[in-house]
Amino acid sequence: MTIKENLQSVEKRIEEAAKRSGRERGDITLVAVTKTHGADMMNEAIRLGVTDIGENKPQEVRDKYADVLPVRWHLIGHLQTNKVKYVIDKVCLIHSVDSVKLMDEIERQAEKRGIESVDILIQVNISGEETKSGVGADEVEELLLHAGTLKRVKVKGLMTIAPKTDNSVTNAVHFDNMRQLFVDIAQKKYYNVNMLYLSMGMSEDFETAIEHGANMVRVGSAIFGERDYSQK
Repeated sequence: MTIKENLQSVEKRIEEAAKRSGRERGDITLVAVTKTHGADMMNEAIRLGVTDIGENKPQEVRDKYADVLPVRWHLIGHLQTNKVKYVIDKVCLIHSVDSVKLMDEIERQAEKRGIESVDILIQVNISGEETKSGVGADEVEELLLHAGTLKRVKVKGLMTIAPKTDNSVTNAVHFDNMRQLFVDIAQKKYYNVNMLYLSMGMSEDFETAIEHGANMVRVGSAIFGERDYSQK
């Protein structure tokens, strides 16, 4: 299938999942994940209506940025402190913040470049998998409180990566736990924290994620096909 056909299918599935959760298609942000795919494929998707692009590696944002049509960039993968400089002035949202140290480096780089605010999500390892990045649910408050001491870093929500499974429904419990955490944080009204985005769900499970509260999904292979690892 073509990117156009894939995108139409994904859009329909998002719309139907949103309706099942009592929402509209416009309530859900689709981040099209383009890791390892080149600028030509990215531009094709943008011409077809994609407004948000997600990259896993900071270097890919840096290297592709000039060749891609205007779009909102998201950094969704693990971010090392020494790579913040590659994306700080290019992305609209950093999904993968999981330490005070990383927060401080984002703040430092923003101040250095005269960037007034940088929007971030706290990455939560809600399933407790040892191989996953992110903080535990009981560690999130430490980061939220630290954000209140910073001038430029603004927490806009939470992100998680659910376990890989052949049955996406089995991740429903993790998505429910994330949604409850999201709601609990929003009710406490931390300084510099505005809970706008719950980013969870990928190609394998985005419909289940939407049904259980996600308002931002990160979809790659369902749009672009399997990754081109030759570009790594």
